[in-house]
Amino acid sequence: MFNEIDSKIISQKLPLFREALRVWLKVAVNSFGGPAGQIAVMHRILVEERKWLSENRFLHALNYCMLLPGPEAQQLATYIGWLLHRTKGGLVAGTLFILPGFISILILSILYAKFQQTSFMQALFFGLKPAVMALVVEAVIRIGKRALKNVVMVSLAAVAFIAIFFFNLPFPLIVLSAGIIGFVGGKFWEEKFYVIKAPASAQNDEPQTFAISDAAAATSRPPLLRSARVAAIWLLLWFVPLAILIAARGWDDVLVKEGIFFSKAAVVTFGGAYSVLAYIAQQAVNTYGWLRPGEMLDGLGMAETTPGPLIMVLQFVGFMGAYRHATDLDPLIAGVFGSIITTWVTFTPCFLFIFLGAPYIEYLRGKKSLSTALSGITAAVVGVILNLAVWFSLHTLFGALNEVNSMGMRLLIPQWQTLDFAALAIAVGAFVALFHFKWGMIPTLAGSAGAGLVYHLIFR
Repeated sequence: MFNEIDSKIISQKLPLFREALRVWLKVAVNSFGGPAGQIAVMHRILVEERKWLSENRFLHALNYCMLLPGPEAQQLATYIGWLLHRTKGGLVAGTLFILPGFISILILSILYAKFQQTSFMQALFFGLKPAVMALVVEAVIRIGKRALKNVVMVSLAAVAFIAIFFFNLPFPLIVLSAGIIGFVGGKFWEEKFYVIKAPASAQNDEPQTFAISDAAAATSRPPLLRSARVAAIWLLLWFVPLAILIAARGWDDVLVKEGIFFSKAAVVTFGGAYSVLAYIAQQAVNTYGWLRPGEMLDGLGMAETTPGPLIMVLQFVGFMGAYRHATDLDPLIAGVFGSIITTWVTFTPCFLFIFLGAPYIEYLRGKKSLSTALSGITAAVVGVILNLAVWFSLHTLFGALNEVNSMGMRLLIPQWQTLDFAALAIAVGAFVALFHFKWGMIPTLAGSAGAGLVYHLIFR
């Protein structure tokens, strides 16, 4: 049987499971600030304070979680939980990472649905939207600094932006192409494609200091029987609830449509929430009618200000879609069911990808080919997030847009007379707070929401 980590080269300092349970709860309730903030919290607690795993092992896990579809911070927690206590550790770490956000978003979604038309809620979200726009731009810059180290990476990001913004190419195709380019390019031009690296030297990593050090590694290939068993269990957990829902309510029911749509979304969310929100918003607004224009920014504001992954914004989409379209159920009950099914099909695949793939990732640790593929994907994700920033900016600052299609290209042209100067002023303030005064996410969002309230009280 495959030893997920060779026990003879792990120090005997692994924490007790009950101790890990308390720490994962602490991580969960402090997981604000989007992926960057959440990863920083885990690093501080798990590497610096607890010394449960080395710096190299933490970065290795993070790098390869970014290769997977889904929220990298939640998957990182699941991965580390698995390293420490196998399957039960991964389940606890990953589930606790989701739970506070699920409860928070559910409560906020109910309040939003019931009181959305009140002047207070309108004023609050009026101020939040420009701040969220600024945060998305900040994410482009933050990831870009890490990923776009040379002209090749910049070119990949630019091509990805053009492909998705102007030609509306499918997101999975862009990511897959970038990964192949990174993989192949690394064979012939390693210095340009080997951008995202684990630290080259482990000389300062003292094995006796960490529960899981650089020396701890899988020593044999995972057996196919184990992989088949894991895949079967998690695929059943993923799809059996959907099958029951289809049998009970039929293919045209909104809950079924949400389950199928967000199942598809779960396997294309490479690069985290920011990279696919434009696609989700467009589908939710234009194709399904689950949201009204601009409401995705309201949901993202909720996700930004509550613990848990930013991808929890999909729970808000699921709630609002079911709240508005489940005709045979009480709207609030339908919304709760929509939240549950959306969350289930969004995160069940995350556990599948970690429990199925982590043993192989450990076995292949140190292979440059995977790192060059990751470098290509991350560069493309910068372009995709830039698309999101532009899309959000246009819909935040302008009341109307014209879509022009010509020669296979799609252009979004704002109607300049619909420019909202108040939203522009709040956006400028949010940019200044983030980039000049170095405010954190929560103070920036709070200040922008306050500005929106003041504007509505005085001028509306």
